[in-house]
Amino acid sequence: MKKLIAIIFAIMPVFAFAAGGGVPLDDMKVDLEDKASLQRGAQVFANYCMGCHSTKFARYNRVARDLGIPEDMMMDNLVFAETRIGNLMEIAMRPEDSKKWFGATPPDLTLVARVRGADWLYTYLRSFYEDASRPYGVNNAVFKDVGMPHVLEGLQGKQVMGTAPVVVGFDPLTGQDLYEEKDGVLYLAEEGKLNQKEFDVAVADLTNFLVYMGEPIALERKNIGYWVLLFLVILFIPVYYLNREYWRDIH
Repeated sequence: MKKLIAIIFAIMPVFAFAAGGGVPLDDMKVDLEDKASLQRGAQVFANYCMGCHSTKFARYNRVARDLGIPEDMMMDNLVFAETRIGNLMEIAMRPEDSKKWFGATPPDLTLVARVRGADWLYTYLRSFYEDASRPYGVNNAVFKDVGMPHVLEGLQGKQVMGTAPVVVGFDPLTGQDLYEEKDGVLYLAEEGKLNQKEFDVAVADLTNFLVYMGEPIALERKNIGYWVLLFLVILFIPVYYLNREYWRDIH
């Protein structure tokens, strides 16, 4: 009984992470077979995330091979440190320095998608809003009082939380949506380099890439699973007749 209680308490944080602090999570369609999306996600990660966050359990050459990126192109466009293609994807910033500057060491993101989930990441990255009371001038609807700047603000623009019209229904007579003013709504006050649809695609690509990083062998494991099932189906035929042969004299 004590072991069961210990297991329940151990997995409770995982469900808390997935719930997103009571905020409804948007649905993120992960597609690890979409190489173009993974390549774009790798580009966004290298340009906007890797200044502070490492993925030190992965290697540049493995990522390049899996994503179909030539190694020379990988080094020229996605590697901004003095390192080699076979090295781990670490960053130059020292943990003690980052802790002094930010108050806490930015976490490694290799396994973040496996801990948080794709829906959580996708919603979190799109939920930053202006908050003058916070050290970096922003807060997050999914992760309250997050100690991280909105690094994608240049792409998304400035988002604020306040009162805004929200679609609450549909008028069958006029064919128009019905709106209602609600508080605590995130809305864009100033557009960035990308419009809302383009930004959502960019965040989806980044999330897709982080899901891949959490389990690079996922597609290969899936394909191996199909062959294993096929083998078991074929194996069932001789096993079935062998079983009949063994029990023939008894029955």
